[in-house]
Amino acid sequence: MTRRNLLLPMIATAVGIATFSAMDAAMKGASIAAGVYTALLIRGYLASLLILPAWLLTGRKLPSAPAFKVHVQRSVVVAIMAPLFFWGLVRIPIAEAIAISFIAPLIALYFASVMLGEKIRPAAIIASLLGIAGVVVIGAARFGEGQFTQDAILGIAAILTSAVFYALNLVLQRKQALLASPVEIAMFQNLIVALIFTVPLPWLFAMPGLDGLKLISLAAVLALIALLLLSWGYARAEAQVLVPIEYTGFAWAALFGWLWFDEVVSPGTVIGAALIVVGCLIAARGHTEQTAV
Repeated sequence: MTRRNLLLPMIATAVGIATFSAMDAAMKGASIAAGVYTALLIRGYLASLLILPAWLLTGRKLPSAPAFKVHVQRSVVVAIMAPLFFWGLVRIPIAEAIAISFIAPLIALYFASVMLGEKIRPAAIIASLLGIAGVVVIGAARFGEGQFTQDAILGIAAILTSAVFYALNLVLQRKQALLASPVEIAMFQNLIVALIFTVPLPWLFAMPGLDGLKLISLAAVLALIALLLLSWGYARAEAQVLVPIEYTGFAWAALFGWLWFDEVVSPGTVIGAALIVVGCLIAARGHTEQTAV
């Protein structure tokens, strides 16, 4: 593929990542205003309604039995991962949370080894050590600045736990993409996750105010736009070309955190994020080299 042909997929991916970062900021505001559970429940149903016309226009195809099984598996993982992430996001800056979540692709290497039989390479071990070092640096920076409060500790712990489930989500995503179209995935995953969140509705739901509803609606729209942009980009360029663009999410998270919540990014967070990103790139390069062999 020529550089000219790569330009539009790269732009679509970059805009998609920026849109996802804006969605995180909107969800942080919605979670503060309405609560994490209520924000996720309403966003799930809104996202399902927004994708419904596309599903209807593409033939209203119901999932096959194998695809439905993976939809359910991934939805259960997302239903655990998302509340942990946004609960943590309320307690620490967005850029810090995104930086810590970057460790997920490294954890995914080990899930892929167990679930898909992939061999763990020396590069993956080095990458994992760099990722762990990055998380330690971020935590140490908070401690050095006297900001290692109980809320911060719980927030970091929630984001790290969420990253473990996100890593499992990445492995399931590979299986899901082989069995279903992006529209089917968006339709049924959002719907199943929303249905899962409906179970504790009598005990956890609280009707949000107008400001909360606006933020949740904005988050649903941004999530859908980002999904469409990223799906379009990844359908037209190789992952090894587009994955490095994913890490621009840190810069967008820092910008939106500053604009929306007056959050300041510490040098320790930048250094920690750099270590994690370098680890991810080493792991990705090692995977590409082995594939080429």
